[in-house]
Amino acid sequence: MASAFTEEQIKRYSRHIILQQVGGKGQRKLLAGKVLLIGAGGLGSPAALYLAAAGVGTIGLVDYDTVDLSNLQRQILHRTADLGRPKIDSATDTIAALNPDVKVVPYPVRLSSENILDIIADYDVVVDGTDNFPTRYLVNDACVMKGKPNVHGSIFLFEGQATTFLPGRGCYRCLYPAPPPPGMVPSCQEAGVLGVLPGIVGSIQAVEAIKLILGIGDSLAGRLLLFDALSMEFRQLKIRRSPDCPVCGEHPTVTQLIDYEEFCGVPALVHSQEAEAAHGARH
Repeated sequence: MASAFTEEQIKRYSRHIILQQVGGKGQRKLLAGKVLLIGAGGLGSPAALYLAAAGVGTIGLVDYDTVDLSNLQRQILHRTADLGRPKIDSATDTIAALNPDVKVVPYPVRLSSENILDIIADYDVVVDGTDNFPTRYLVNDACVMKGKPNVHGSIFLFEGQATTFLPGRGCYRCLYPAPPPPGMVPSCQEAGVLGVLPGIVGSIQAVEAIKLILGIGDSLAGRLLLFDALSMEFRQLKIRRSPDCPVCGEHPTVTQLIDYEEFCGVPALVHSQEAEAAHGARH
């Protein structure tokens, strides 16, 4: 028998419980849900806050960076008092203050081919808010190999994009088989990014993760959602699994994980996740 909600939980989640598509049963699914966030930065911040507020019971956070003053323009998990702290610690404190129902599982590590499969194994959904190409491809390949939904988001300048890759229905490499050449795409440090933009895209990623846990609505699988903040326009592109995809295609050539710093020819964290959108949105 499902455990009863406490009086505090009934009040906290009342707006969910009265929704026909959620109800008490759905809220219990959220409380039992496990979402892994790759990155506690621009995209991970709003995603983490809304997932925690919704009552997703376990949130894994992967990040080994520290809070810098330039982060605070968009990374709303962190505060001025957190400068110099590990983002994992700052994020954990913020989530705990928002919702004590949520268990945060910290991973203050750099993802690699040696640890990623173990890290993602126990999670229902992976939300990718990475800030560099090597990790983007590593996460994608690991999700394919483990059969995990991968909720993608990226931002650049005034533009963002989001989609969801479900097992057997395509992956990031179906769109972009390989990273761009080193130096081709400027990072957000070089080109800039509108601070509120990751709030929009990260919130979309949170919506996707919540719908997947609840099993309701239509995900963005098969669709790439593009957002232009300057024109305030959303548009969609249809995407599909490529039979020639090197990792999820009919004859995959990527059959084991590799560490992509060497593959991409760039050191870790040189290319930002925000820059990735420029690579993606122009295809």
